[in-house]
Amino acid sequence: MLLHFGTVPTLVVSSADAAREIMKTHDLIFADRPQSSVTRRLLYDFKDVSVAPYGEYWRQLKSICVLQLLSNKRVQSFHSIREEETALLVNKIQKSSFPVNLSEMFAELTNDVVCRSAFGRKFSEGENGKKFLSLLIELLELLGNFTIGNFIPGLSWISRVNGFDARVDKVSKELDEFLEGVIRQRIETPKEDKNGVNFVDILLEIYQSNSSGVPIDRDSIKAIILVRETC
Repeated sequence: MLLHFGTVPTLVVSSADAAREIMKTHDLIFADRPQSSVTRRLLYDFKDVSVAPYGEYWRQLKSICVLQLLSNKRVQSFHSIREEETALLVNKIQKSSFPVNLSEMFAELTNDVVCRSAFGRKFSEGENGKKFLSLLIELLELLGNFTIGNFIPGLSWISRVNGFDARVDKVSKELDEFLEGVIRQRIETPKEDKNGVNFVDILLEIYQSNSSGVPIDRDSIKAIILVRETC
């Protein structure tokens, strides 16, 4: 069944045979994700593997993620981080004399583990940490928002009038400044002063050595790290 959401044709697959044709036989034709203006602006012009169009760039990013960022050896190397952060959480709960919000604390635990794995430090404490968390929450909200301009281009002006475009630009700018600061700090930190190797270090090494088959720039690094933070 073919539907039209504004100017966007949408095919509804309602049989196992049709699903097999799309998901298996002709999967490369349907491999690309829908590309919206919001995703383009927030995720560095589709430079992360989760939203990049299928092609050589996507294949190289997938290879980097599978073989270098998320390999069994790399995941095991972060075992001590997970143990340490879990112990800190248990200790915090034990010392609390008041009821605690476990959902909030588990979310904080996850964020701390991911941040230490990605950046080499955690950002759950202090004003900068709170700001970073609030930016990530707003990023997810914006990415999941419905914008009429994606379906009816003639009505894209609505996002400018209701302030949605301004929110996207603000979050994009502030996250970019934060990630640029993290990258600059890792570049300027002497190797002997670094506490282990994290995702940023690995991606910077690929970027500086130009060892991938396609150009990986700083925006690619930011997009990959940003999506890892929100997954």
